[in-house]
Amino acid sequence: MTENTVKELLHKLALLQQEIKKVIIGQQQTIDELLIAFVAGGHCLLEGVPGLAKTLMIRTLADAVHLSFRRIQFTPDLMPTDIIGTEILEEEHATGKRFFKFNHGPIFANIVLADEINRTPPKTQAALLEAMQEFAVTYGGTTYQLERPFFVLATQNPIEQAGTYPLPEAQLDRFLLYITIDYPREQEEFEILATTTGKKQAGARSIITAEDILNAQALVREVSISDEMIGYANRLVRASRPAESTIPHVKDWVRWGAGPRAGQAIILAAKARALLNGRFAVTLPDLKAIAPAALRHRILINFKGEAERIDSDAVTRELLKQIPDPRSPLENF
Repeated sequence: MTENTVKELLHKLALLQQEIKKVIIGQQQTIDELLIAFVAGGHCLLEGVPGLAKTLMIRTLADAVHLSFRRIQFTPDLMPTDIIGTEILEEEHATGKRFFKFNHGPIFANIVLADEINRTPPKTQAALLEAMQEFAVTYGGTTYQLERPFFVLATQNPIEQAGTYPLPEAQLDRFLLYITIDYPREQEEFEILATTTGKKQAGARSIITAEDILNAQALVREVSISDEMIGYANRLVRASRPAESTIPHVKDWVRWGAGPRAGQAIILAAKARALLNGRFAVTLPDLKAIAPAALRHRILINFKGEAERIDSDAVTRELLKQIPDPRSPLENF
C-alpha cells in the first residue's frame, strides 16, 4: 500500500466520522468505539435504554458505507433458518426435475443489525456463532462463505428482563467490543430535540467502499506495538483471573476472568484507535481507553460482587489503577 493510498484512506475514514456526526448528535465515545471495531474487523454489542439512537447509529453507519445491510428483528419465535436461510424445493421447467436450492438468509450481508438480540432463545442466538467467528455458515452439510467485510452489530436493552434470554459467554466472547450508551448531555439533548422535530432530516452520504474497509482492516494489522505495550495488555488480562491475580478486589468480586481473546481484542482495537487518530504506533492511552469495552463482557462477577452492586467496569477501573504502567524503552538506557 503506497503512502498516497494510506493518506487517502485515512482521509476517507475521517470523512466517515463526519458523516455519522451529521446524523448522530453527541455520543462521541460511542461513535469512536463503533468505528474502532469496524476498522479492526470485529463485531459490536451495543447496550442502552430505548431512545438513545442505537439503531439509528447503526443505520447511519450503513448509509455512509457502500455495503449491503440487513436488519434482523430478534423475537422469541425467531428460528435459526430465519437468520442463515433454508433450502427450498424448485422445479426445472424444461425437464420437470425437482431439486433443493439454498435460499440465503439475511446473515448474507456486509453489515448485519441483530436488533434486540437477547429477545430470542439461545438456540437461535447460536446461529450467529459460526458466522461471527468463521465468516461462514453451514447448512445441510454444506459450508457457505460470507462476503467480506462482515460486521455484526447487536443491540440489547439493559432494563427489560422479562421475555429476554441473556447471551451465553461463548456468544458474548465473539464480540470485539461491548459498548454502553448513556444519556446525552443537556446541550446535546437540546440539539436533538431541535433538529429531529422539524421537516428537514439530516442524512449520511455513502463515501467509503468495501475495498476501502478491507484495506483499512489490513492496515490496522500493520500498526506497530512495542513488546512493553503487549506485556501491559497481557498483565491486564491475566490480572482479571481470580486464580492468579494479586489484586484483592478481583479475588473478592470476580468469578471468571478474561481469556486470551480479550488480550487480542485490546491490542487489535488499540491499533485501530491509533490508526483513526492518524498514528501508526500504539500508545498506552490507546490501551487504557479501549480496555473497558474489551473487558466489559469478558469478566464475570460473582455473587458477592453482585450483592455489592459491582460490575465489570468497576473491576476494569481497579485493574487499570493497580497494574503498573510499562516503562518507556528509553528508561532501559
